Amino acid sequence: MINPVIFSIKLFGGVVLTLRWYGVLVMLGAVAGAWIAEKEIKRRGENGDSVWDALIWVLPAGIVGARLWYVVNAIIGGSRYYLDDPRRIFYITEGGLHIFGGFLFGAIALLLFLRRNKMDPWLFLDAIGPAALIGQAVARPANFINQELYGPPTRLPWGIPIDAAHRLASYSDLSLFPVDSTRFHPTFAYEMIWNFLTALLLLWYAREHKRKIMPGTIFGGWLVAAGLGRTWLELFFRPDQPKIPGTIISYSAIIAFLMAVAGVILLLVRYGKIKLAFAEDWEGEYQIAEPKPAEIKTRGLQTVSAEVQDETEEEEPAPKKRVARKAVSPKE
Repeated sequence: MINPVIFSIKLFGGVVLTLRWYGVLVMLGAVAGAWIAEKEIKRRGENGDSVWDALIWVLPAGIVGARLWYVVNAIIGGSRYYLDDPRRIFYITEGGLHIFGGFLFGAIALLLFLRRNKMDPWLFLDAIGPAALIGQAVARPANFINQELYGPPTRLPWGIPIDAAHRLASYSDLSLFPVDSTRFHPTFAYEMIWNFLTALLLLWYAREHKRKIMPGTIFGGWLVAAGLGRTWLELFFRPDQPKIPGTIISYSAIIAFLMAVAGVILLLVRYGKIKLAFAEDWEGEYQIAEPKPAEIKTRGLQTVSAEVQDETEEEEPAPKKRVARKAVSPKE
């Protein structure tokens, strides 16, 4: 197995700085998602650089939300790990982020940022939906390194080993589940593949139908894709998730299914199949924010270079004509 720690450095005062694969891959996923979102925002006519400004709001909020959701989910499942020692809530380097909390808190932070800057939420949500899927997929190998997010035992050739220290209680009996021969479903890999495929489908659809697509369509598609995919995983490949007492359904499966339902309703509303009072004033096209003077300056290199190029193109033909006339006139 891969060591979760890339390296550790002992600093002054006995402080140890540790770089872990988990943190590196999560940050890599965030950057990859932001880069794709930037391209999609630019393609829709908005200032793509704003996604990096939004990331300053979204990323910290998303991490806090993901951690809090994970902790609450563990407590609901009967764990006293965080109740017995609340300081463990801050031990984020051990792993333990739940994507639903990241989505919720990240979305709240994003909407606050957009409202403050008077930008169209639908434009950004449509751009960020597929980007979030890809960013999440890029970070998923961290679960393999941490030996987490695995499913029940399997005899399939792509099953992965899990050492005794990282086993769930239901698989801790090594006489029934020997370390050398027992393999488990790589649930993280299933979700990673699903995310990549659905993100590519959404990106293709957004380009193929860019002239007639309604704002919010891609975001609705993301809700459906992310919700259904996660529901399927929760029902069959997430034995670690706390279940509703007396059922095989986890609390996370309910949330995931509700995401998919919300996506279907959004799509039906956007295309006039159902009518909702609060949706009557929704715009039929993306709204591009007017650039502020400060933003014009930040775009200055592109704007000024374009203007200089235009001026150069307008000025260059005149000298060429004068030169041509001088060369011809003696012969006349």
